[in-house]
Amino acid sequence: MDYFSHPSAIIDDGARIGKQTRIWHWVHVSAGAEIGKHCSLGQNVFIGSQVKIGNNVKIQNNVSVYDNVTLEENVFCGPSMVFTNVYNPRAAIKRKLEYRETLVKRGATLGANCTIVCGVIIGEYAFIGAGAVVNKDVLNYALMVGVPARQIGWMSEYGEQLELPLIGEAQIRCPHSGKIYRLKNDNLTAI
Repeated sequence: MDYFSHPSAIIDDGARIGKQTRIWHWVHVSAGAEIGKHCSLGQNVFIGSQVKIGNNVKIQNNVSVYDNVTLEENVFCGPSMVFTNVYNPRAAIKRKLEYRETLVKRGATLGANCTIVCGVIIGEYAFIGAGAVVNKDVLNYALMVGVPARQIGWMSEYGEQLELPLIGEAQIRCPHSGKIYRLKNDNLTAI
């Protein structure tokens, strides 16, 4: 075994877990789940059988990653944040064939207690504020807050808010990393 698993964790046969991943207390990883290298799964995390997790993903305590969710590399899932996989659940109606795909692209941060409604794409290095409810796609580098979530700014790959307008054209250098970001056609790119 090339990863660490606390004795209280349940790892179902058929789960694939990358080297140097750490799985902490009371975690359940379902058969069929794919978890990359150097990940950390905090206490009381659940990983569904149709979940793909990239390298260096951090999932904090009390997060359930349900079927049809993909987390690319370097994603951060804050404590008690929520994923869904059925848009209109009812206890008396089976909807396992209606799961919607959710994709969280590399470097994104999902703040504590936020909710990601199924069927959305969270862009690269996007930052979802604590408690936000995301019900539509999020642009790369977007800073999103509120219920429902709305964009209030842009974030650097370093995790700092950039002093840029929401729309228009502009350019800025991240004071921490020196990386230059260009806003054009209402999209932000690192150059």
